[in-house]
Amino acid sequence: MTSPTLAERLAAYAAQLSFEQLTPQAVHEVKRRFIDSFATAIGAMPSDAFAIAKRCASRVSSQPAASMLGGGRSSVEWATFVNGLLIRYLDFNDTYLSLEPAHPSDNIAAVLAVGEAMGASGRDLITATVLAYEIQCRFCDAASLRKHGIDHVTYGAISSALAAAKLMRLDIPRMVHTIGLAGVCNIALRQTRSGELSMWKGCAFANAARNGVFAATLAAEGMTGPAPIFEGDLGFFQLVSRQAFTPAPFGAEAGNNDGFMINKTYIKYWPAEYHSQSAIDAALQLRAALKGDVSQVQGIDIATFEASYNIIGKYPEAWAPRTRETADHSLPYCTAAALYDGDVSLETFDPAHFTNPQLVAFTRKVTVRHDPTLDARYPRGIPNRITLTLTDGRQLVKEVEFPRGHAGNPMTDAEVEAKFRRLAEPRYGPAKADQILARCWELEKLTSVTELMTLFD
Repeated sequence: MTSPTLAERLAAYAAQLSFEQLTPQAVHEVKRRFIDSFATAIGAMPSDAFAIAKRCASRVSSQPAASMLGGGRSSVEWATFVNGLLIRYLDFNDTYLSLEPAHPSDNIAAVLAVGEAMGASGRDLITATVLAYEIQCRFCDAASLRKHGIDHVTYGAISSALAAAKLMRLDIPRMVHTIGLAGVCNIALRQTRSGELSMWKGCAFANAARNGVFAATLAAEGMTGPAPIFEGDLGFFQLVSRQAFTPAPFGAEAGNNDGFMINKTYIKYWPAEYHSQSAIDAALQLRAALKGDVSQVQGIDIATFEASYNIIGKYPEAWAPRTRETADHSLPYCTAAALYDGDVSLETFDPAHFTNPQLVAFTRKVTVRHDPTLDARYPRGIPNRITLTLTDGRQLVKEVEFPRGHAGNPMTDAEVEAKFRRLAEPRYGPAKADQILARCWELEKLTSVTELMTLFD
């Protein structure tokens, strides 16, 4: 008997996964990720990128249609793009670190849009979300894309497509075609996250998810896709990952007692690229030791691991960011701002702040170096070690491996709620925030996605 292809295995798993198979821990974590994703989306609503995307989406009418966060309706694909942009734009949504880093809550935009169009229940949303996390994170464990110059959102086109196909209740053959259609034409370049970053940094997964939804929509109507998409002579293994891989058993697959991947992902405590979170944590602790007097600081040395150095620590633009996207992906700037200001918040990435001459001068005191001895501790942890040299010659050292929000140091439900309220209440007020939280904490009882989405009008 011929072994199933990877696409066939993915489709079979997606088709059989049910809400009843999910662990209570996975269900609870989905609720936390909806709360966190709505928080980051609301925080991004003032952004120019959202205004641009919403103007484009508002030109489109569709049947079925889907709601955009912040009001309005468009096609399912455009709603996925707009909502995905909002969830991702502040770099404040969740993270998974492995051979390939990722932000798996990016998939939630596709789940919301397709779920609404299909009249899905809260249980359906939860199951599709767990599925998307499972696929994307297992792929991230299996092979690195960034080492070949390919962006992580390439995996997201496949995970969001399968979540969409699950909500559309496609059979296994049509799910296989969905994977072929999503996988063949959504190879994203890593240039998105190189050098001086643009608005597109926060849009790249939104586009991948939009295209994943498009693939599922075509497959639902009978469009066939290339196969075998992974194992073919010009397929994914040959040209994209450049290695064959077999993902570890997915949650609820026969004999797998490893739980679900969503419970191994991390909610962000600070609105900055994840590899900087432990450096921010260390910097804030050092600032407390200095009792806030950073005038004594003569030099700031950051010893970091390979992924951190190559993603956010080596580009000259990181020392004098000219865009928000460059600033929140700058290890030297995020660390310097934490020391200088005593916090890293959304205001940290306002242009008036990251171009402040005093803060720019302070950031120039930072040196970043790759310390190979730290590499073995990643991705289990994200070890950053900061050494401050003071004007009197003394040195203060602090190392953090598991910052607040990491799976090894998780945020409490109360902290997740507090993050939501910080971002939501200035726009919607406490009463509306209470309503949204109540719906999310009882997500499995939801009967109308539209009813949930209209809370954000």
